[in-house]
Amino acid sequence: MAQLLIAENLMIIEASIFRDLGADGRVMAIKRKVTFNPKSFLAKVGESRSIHAYPREQIVFSQGDSADAVFYIQKGKVKVTVVSKRGKEAVVAILGADEFLGEGCLAGQKHRIATATTIMDSVIVRLEKTAILRVIHQEPAFAELFIAHLLGRTIRVEADLVDQLFNSSEKRLARLLLLLAHFGKEDKPEPMITKISQETLAEMIGTTRSRVSFFMNKFRKLGFISYNGSKEVHSSLLKRPA
Repeated sequence: MAQLLIAENLMIIEASIFRDLGADGRVMAIKRKVTFNPKSFLAKVGESRSIHAYPREQIVFSQGDSADAVFYIQKGKVKVTVVSKRGKEAVVAILGADEFLGEGCLAGQKHRIATATTIMDSVIVRLEKTAILRVIHQEPAFAELFIAHLLGRTIRVEADLVDQLFNSSEKRLARLLLLLAHFGKEDKPEPMITKISQETLAEMIGTTRSRVSFFMNKFRKLGFISYNGSKEVHSSLLKRPA
């Protein structure tokens, strides 16, 4: 009986091996679960996930709105602003493609503390809070992408604070222009930046429009930037004297 059981088991194993062999006797690749692609996931409409096209200067969400979703910018740029009780407005961030916004809802934020407005034609994905929490828990690849975003945002905020505390308004403007042109990122720099007004630049670095105008003219004379319908930032700005 024991020998019969052993023979049957060997036949089962042998049959299993032959199922994995091709006609030429080579081992065939065993089908595995397709690797989850976060970018592909964010590029398609699905359950609790929608994609919308926003024209320039359209509000994505407003300060005080219910915080029930996270947004992902596929294309374009978004300005994030905060208005104080006295009515003073401050620009706290300019976000571009492949960046998230509105993620405060995942940390218990019930209402938006800022307003997000497009500054150019944009395509933005809306992910309901329950949907993004589910995919974070189920898909390590997405969780890794999202955590990298959060860490990058934290580092950026800390750098902005140091910049605001210790650098002159001229240095702050130079750094902001380089960031907007994506210098220092892994992706290829984009010398051309969106038509952002001098008022917006002034709000972001904490100075007046007249000071921004003065420094922009100075940078242009030195060849650090040029105007041709929109602003063009040159790599020489990286090497400007401290």
